[in-house]
Amino acid sequence: MTKTVIIDCFPESAARYCRGHAVVAIDVVRATTTAITAVATGRRCFVVPTVEAAFRLADKLDNPLLLGEQGGVMPSGFHMNNSPAVLAARADLHRPAILLSSSGTRLCDGASRCEAAFLACLRNYRSVAARLAGRFEQIAVIGAGTKGEFREEDEMCCAWVADQLRERGYRPEDQPTARAIERWRGVSTRDWVGGKSAAYLRRSGQLEDLDFILDHVDDLQALFALRGSEVIVEPASEAVAGKELQDVA
Repeated sequence: MTKTVIIDCFPESAARYCRGHAVVAIDVVRATTTAITAVATGRRCFVVPTVEAAFRLADKLDNPLLLGEQGGVMPSGFHMNNSPAVLAARADLHRPAILLSSSGTRLCDGASRCEAAFLACLRNYRSVAARLAGRFEQIAVIGAGTKGEFREEDEMCCAWVADQLRERGYRPEDQPTARAIERWRGVSTRDWVGGKSAAYLRRSGQLEDLDFILDHVDDLQALFALRGSEVIVEPASEAVAGKELQDVA
């Protein structure tokens, strides 16, 4: 079977790839960056799709840290916003994080229902491609999107993951995927900072997150997987559970 990669967008898209594909969820600003940063620092992290789900899970964990936003506003009862920079500076690593965002954690929730699901951001775009290449015949790289738009930073990160897979023998499944790879190949990491997501961070006084994202590119060599709602570091030696996806598609 020919190995293929496809780029898609929005939380609802994950359901299209639940059988036959490994799914890579991406929300650079900011959910997957925050989740990956949490786990990379040694903190447990769970992603949830709704405020209600966050509080239900909080009842089952010991002194959890609720962080996130809905429509850009931190929900009542939460401890902090969806901020990778602020989270990375905290010393209370014993507290498990419960992360909620407007679109990114909904995408993660949808991906978690698929046969194999992973998280990526600019911090690990190379390593996720390197670790998944050859394990799965078909890989879907999905951006979270914001307000009905495929934001520049997500499209760029998706394209970079897909390009890394293309270099390892994967063929774009469709023309939009091929065009996205060509558009973003070789561009600067900063080429998205003129877009709406970066403008939001500036306008809302959250420049520390913009700086954090720009300062942490390709600095993690781990593979971050979803096991239910929890984000984990998958050991390098871990094999694919069960049959290969191409055998059950």
